[in-house]
Amino acid sequence: MNSGKRHNYKNLKIWQLGIEIANEISDLLVDFPVHEKYDLSSQLSRCSVSMPSNIAEGSARTDKSFSHFLDVSFGSSFELSTQHIIAHHRKHLSTKKLNYFEDKIEEFQRMTMGFQIGLS
Repeated sequence: MNSGKRHNYKNLKIWQLGIEIANEISDLLVDFPVHEKYDLSSQLSRCSVSMPSNIAEGSARTDKSFSHFLDVSFGSSFELSTQHIIAHHRKHLSTKKLNYFEDKIEEFQRMTMGFQIGLS
């Protein structure tokens, strides 16, 4: 791929899925306990928002630099998965919801890895 080419992040399926996940996390957090507001809820929100945000920021860079932002987004997806496991353990997230989000996160990870390979 031409290293001078910029990507329109809004057209990227990985960005669109990241937005979908971030919005679903936001909806989920409405029902979280108040005592988690500055702890787990905040962390879930930050890492879910980080996923599409890093894709958007990186899309304005060269492919080599974009790859770094994809790495950060990818890392945030693993962080989000970990936060879901903690939320499930604390009984704030049902097993059904945990599995739902794990499937979406894994899809995001597969798509991100595939996209990143395409940049090389």
